[in-house]
Amino acid sequence: MRNDKLDHCTTNGWTVVSVTGEVDVCSSPAIREAVARLVDEGHRHFVLDLCQVTFLDSMGLGTIVAITKGLQAHAGSLLLTCADARILKVFKAGGLYPVYAFHDSVEEATRHAPEGSGLAGWPHGHT
Repeated sequence: MRNDKLDHCTTNGWTVVSVTGEVDVCSSPAIREAVARLVDEGHRHFVLDLCQVTFLDSMGLGTIVAITKGLQAHAGSLLLTCADARILKVFKAGGLYPVYAFHDSVEEATRHAPEGSGLAGWPHGHT
């Protein structure tokens, strides 16, 4: 998958989906569809790389929740990468910061291979 806002690769058992630019009402459907296609292809353990995201709105948050629920239904895992305080503030304002595992980089998130379903207890704990 490659377009001007999305790219993906596989690292240490994780499918890393890198998003660039704005995650909003315009881009959210494409992100959701791209992850759904990857799930249909058999991918289960994802890192959603938000390190290059410049803007995130409530539609973007809703898309991430929808992706999480879809992965949970397929016994998958989801980690998020983001070190930008402005983007993390949106997760905090939406009440979603405590239910996701955030990492500062893709390298940090993919350091260990995925094990089992990281979303089994979601949203009551980190993914």
